[in-house]
Amino acid sequence: MYSNSLIELDRAHLVHPVASYRGHEQQGVRVLSSAKGATVTDAQGRQLIDGFAGLWCVNAGYGHETIVEAAARQMRELPYATAYFGLGSESAIRLAAELAERAPGDLNHIYFTLGGSDAIDSTVRFIRYYWFARGEAQRDQFISMEQGYHGSSTVGAGLTALPNFHAGFGVPLDWQHKIPSPYPYRNPVGQDANAIIQASLAALRAKVEAIGANRVAAFYAEPIQGSGGVIVPPKGWMKAMRELCKELDILFVADEVITGFGRTGPLFACSEDEIVPDFITTAKGLTSGYVPMGAVFMADHVYQVIADGAGASAVGHGYTYSAHPVSAAVGLEVLKLYEGGLLENGIKAGARLMAGLESLRDHPLVGDVRGRGMLAAIELVVDKAAKTPLPAEAQPSRRIFDRAWENGLVVRAFANGVLGYAPPLCCTDADIDAIIERTETTLDQTLEDPDIRRALKD
Repeated sequence: MYSNSLIELDRAHLVHPVASYRGHEQQGVRVLSSAKGATVTDAQGRQLIDGFAGLWCVNAGYGHETIVEAAARQMRELPYATAYFGLGSESAIRLAAELAERAPGDLNHIYFTLGGSDAIDSTVRFIRYYWFARGEAQRDQFISMEQGYHGSSTVGAGLTALPNFHAGFGVPLDWQHKIPSPYPYRNPVGQDANAIIQASLAALRAKVEAIGANRVAAFYAEPIQGSGGVIVPPKGWMKAMRELCKELDILFVADEVITGFGRTGPLFACSEDEIVPDFITTAKGLTSGYVPMGAVFMADHVYQVIADGAGASAVGHGYTYSAHPVSAAVGLEVLKLYEGGLLENGIKAGARLMAGLESLRDHPLVGDVRGRGMLAAIELVVDKAAKTPLPAEAQPSRRIFDRAWENGLVVRAFANGVLGYAPPLCCTDADIDAIIERTETTLDQTLEDPDIRRALKD
């Protein structure tokens, strides 16, 4: 058992991301001490199935010695190499080549970052430079979607469309615009796939016309909106939106920070969606969360415009840790694991996960079940016909997370009563079954919450 002094040190010094500072001070930290496969162990010895792979990122699972060895070997040989001054490292060069070979279409150029937020920021800079090089510097307006998430840097948080990331931060910026999410469960046009697609196309077209067709630079979309509640658009939605962007001469950015590297089945969700975007952003599963790294995949036609526009001058965008050799070495090893059986196992486990969650659809609190591969959600309501969300006084995010934790399960509990799932691809049948069983127990306990009972009666 960890000592109270560690809890006090955390309270006094460690600022936690996306947390109520006063709430965390009161509740104290839960310390994780070790992990293996899909199981994490806290400092008190409690073992839990990690149904969220850390933060949608430990796709390969915990405890792969080959990943540890790859990092240690690179640290011994060359722990750091800048990519400035025309320098580089073998691991970064090889990882870029391996990724480009597997990317859809002509996404042949890779720019490495530390994570998803700075990958998004990098695309904004590249896109602005691209239009400047094309002689259309007035194209400085960007469009994303409501309930989308594109990081929490200042620029990324503005493209993000979740209230918690805007309040008190002075974003979105005036050049950042939104259109409605496709959100089939709560879409005003209903759940018909074609109606949803047509509504989204009309919304994007109208937004571009309102801004000015010669002013819009790019449109951002996640294949599945992760932090917005694991919102799965209908089949064909991404393809239709990508085609409209081509028609409107707008660059299309597919944010695969969550969906990339086997989360929905293949290495890239865009492959399933049958599209080749102008940019893909990735992170999380790129290194399975073992070390920080993100990547921007840039289409050849975009790269050539930027390169020609710069000529002999430097393109003034860079990070100290871009193309870090240790992160790249880990990325190479993780890629081997994915293609050595983890992708196949993830597809099988994902089918079992979806079937298990579907079996809970008749539960009194379950309004919707949705997902693709090892990325899923159930949305809880107190009135299925009216789709009434759980009441705020029931504190769904905190209380449901706490119940699941006590039941030996880590899930993402959103404030609106959506439970998100993103287990490691290494999950066994027993792991998936435990996720479902512990979820059902958690739902039954939530049903007995006094605030929930009152809302059900009302």
